[in-house]
Amino acid sequence: MPRPPLLLPLLMLLALAGPARAADDTRLWDAYAQQLRGVKYVSLSHVIAPGIPVWHGFGPSRFAPAADPADGHAYTYAKDGFEATRYELSTDQLGTQLDPPAHWAPEYPSIDELPASYTLRPLAVISIVAQVKRDPGYALTVADITAWEKRHGRIPAGAVVFVRSDWSRRWPDPALATLKHFPGVSLAALKFLHEQRHILLHGHEPLDTDDSPDLEGESWLMHHGYAQAEGVAHLDQVPEAGALVAIGFPRFAGGTGGYASFTALCPPDWPYGVAADPTRDAPLPKAARPLHWDPATGVRVR
Repeated sequence: MPRPPLLLPLLMLLALAGPARAADDTRLWDAYAQQLRGVKYVSLSHVIAPGIPVWHGFGPSRFAPAADPADGHAYTYAKDGFEATRYELSTDQLGTQLDPPAHWAPEYPSIDELPASYTLRPLAVISIVAQVKRDPGYALTVADITAWEKRHGRIPAGAVVFVRSDWSRRWPDPALATLKHFPGVSLAALKFLHEQRHILLHGHEPLDTDDSPDLEGESWLMHHGYAQAEGVAHLDQVPEAGALVAIGFPRFAGGTGGYASFTALCPPDWPYGVAADPTRDAPLPKAARPLHWDPATGVRVR
């Protein structure tokens, strides 16, 4: 039998706790201590760097040391006691993303208008790795979804569904952005997930929803008020069912794309990820080598 989602015992605990109490209500703290304290955390986002794959229509981005506008000198640890970075980003469609519907449809919410309720959701991961090995342009079908449900049960309403293809294993090879055929999600599958299963959003590893000439899947999503995740990573390190996903993104005013942080919360006995560790997490440990600016890569390295 599949492991029950982490969210279910959490909700059961809250339900059994009785009616809401005063301002010192600590039921969520209790739920964390009993259900979430030992979970394994797996990052599902790529690191943003100047050379990562990006659509040629946006062009490259550039990082540089931040400088004092008064005299132009770059801040340094030695002289100023700190350093900072200047980011010249060519687009908000870069790396791991959370696309708000305003990316295509201005009548729908921009990234800063997405509700805070996007923060934590059940996560379902549907693999099409075997199909992609036979056909690099394979797109998730409704049959793939119902086959997943036969193994794991019905996808919960409000869940996030990520499609694993292992396309991202070649990241950060810039050639990924030039591929004409890549794993996708069919329009029929998107309609099924949203209209029949009522999910919050889906995500995929490539930088587009599908390789159709008119990007029909993305067009349908955006023009019907749905967000989506792109450039998701490390889906081979999370369970197909039973995990949660935490979603974080900067709220740029009127933003039509979003640099996103997706983190899977997996069961404590899951073989991948890292658990919270009070002896390591704060204060953070010193590194063997200090950061320094590397002109060759255009980022700070150790």
